Amino acid sequence: MAGENWTMWLNITNFALGLITVVALLVVFFAVGWDLLVSKVKQARAGVDFRNLDAELQAMLKGSHSLSVPGLGLTMADGGEKLEPPKADASNRKLQE
Repeated sequence: MAGENWTMWLNITNFALGLITVVALLVVFFAVGWDLLVSKVKQARAGVDFRNLDAELQAMLKGSHSLSVPGLGLTMADGGEKLEPPKADASNRKLQE
């Protein structure tokens, strides 16, 4: 920069960005806390039966992504073609060269 006070502007910018980050984090924590508080109040008013909570959770997760397919790897979620591992002969030839 042309002026000698560029470090001052850099520090002001860093301070402003830090302040914006702190404010954004406070807003997120307040929103999450408020949501948890509201859900606790609703549960207290409704008298939730915790004995059936496990069964409700299992019923909720039944249609999720918990499908177990033995031949389907982690990287084949789109149903792509399975690649066979390279043969041991090819790796031995590369090591000899």
